[in-house]
Amino acid sequence: MANTTMSGITVAASSPSNFTTVVTTAQPSFIEGLINKIPLPRWALIAIAIAVGLVLLLIIICIIKCCCCKKKRKKKEKLNLGSINGSSTTVSLVQPEMDDIECGLDEKRGRLQYSLEYDFRSQEMKVGVKQAADLKAMDSGGTSDPYVIVYLTSDIRKKYETKVYRKTLNPVFNESFVFQIPQADVAENTLVMQVYDFNRFSKHDIIGEMRLPLGDVDLQHVMEQWHELTAASKIEQEHLGEICFSLRYVPSTSKLTVVILEAKKLKRMDPNGLSDPYVKVQLILNKKKWKKKRTSVKKNTLSPYFNEAFVFYVPFNLIQNVDLVISIWDHDKVTKDDQIGKLFLGCRATGNQLRHWSDMLANPRRPVAQWHSLQPVEDVDKTLGLKTRFKLPLPNN
Repeated sequence: MANTTMSGITVAASSPSNFTTVVTTAQPSFIEGLINKIPLPRWALIAIAIAVGLVLLLIIICIIKCCCCKKKRKKKEKLNLGSINGSSTTVSLVQPEMDDIECGLDEKRGRLQYSLEYDFRSQEMKVGVKQAADLKAMDSGGTSDPYVIVYLTSDIRKKYETKVYRKTLNPVFNESFVFQIPQADVAENTLVMQVYDFNRFSKHDIIGEMRLPLGDVDLQHVMEQWHELTAASKIEQEHLGEICFSLRYVPSTSKLTVVILEAKKLKRMDPNGLSDPYVKVQLILNKKKWKKKRTSVKKNTLSPYFNEAFVFYVPFNLIQNVDLVISIWDHDKVTKDDQIGKLFLGCRATGNQLRHWSDMLANPRRPVAQWHSLQPVEDVDKTLGLKTRFKLPLPNN
């Protein structure tokens, strides 16, 4: 070893054989320092990093998808505005996406093929239920057990049913039904066909229906065509008919006069498509039956003319507690008479019935006439809530 002195500084020089390489260790980076401080193995840290990356990737995909949907909506709105303003666009621009079409349309329920034929001589309408196609699947197996109910709105209680066909969406029925309907009433009727899915242990589900206003049909020719099924509408209330009568009350004599004038468009009760109607007029006091009278029977008609008057003695202090019940019946020689419909007037009534009763009280000594629509018997009886059937003793005339 030799010592070299330079400007007062002594440097030790070593020989090549005695030279020693000194390796200096660099300081660890900031990230590595943080990793070393976390008390988890390296494989756990790698798994966490991968999971975080996947979550971020999913978030980015969702953001991109939302932006694309907004762009599609804006594009559709611009196209619609352009069509309103009368601007011309090419077919490629107007054509919507298939996803948009499927979302915009109602759910497909299938189609029904039917036939219709009217015999003017016998006044009979023959309705044929041919087949159905592409019905909506109602069962878990992707099929249905369909059958069809057919009726006219003029008499919804008279319904025909086809056979049930198991596990099919394309049943072939080939069944026909005959309705007795006068030619004058055809235009006011609607033919209803409802397709149901049969369920053995639960309520039957309706697949869809078709409604055909007969006033829009040319009955001079036999028609046969397909019709798209739509969602079933609410069950309509059966049309029972209308009745016209007048009321007059004279407080000084306590006389209530009811004149049954006429009725029209009554429900058909007999097999020949007609009825033998008569009218019952009944007074109810404090929810208890009191007095009643009836008209004569009019044979084989749906629009009877009566013009019969009935006088009841009702003291003025009781008039506010009286209900007047008007009911129309169909007379039968062999079986029990059937009620066609009824209605009641009085202070407990509503609508036209209450208005008619109020007009009578507001105009004493003057008859007030008005038409009324008949209501289902069960609904009226439930509203009246009658208690007993015995007559109440009241002052004599």
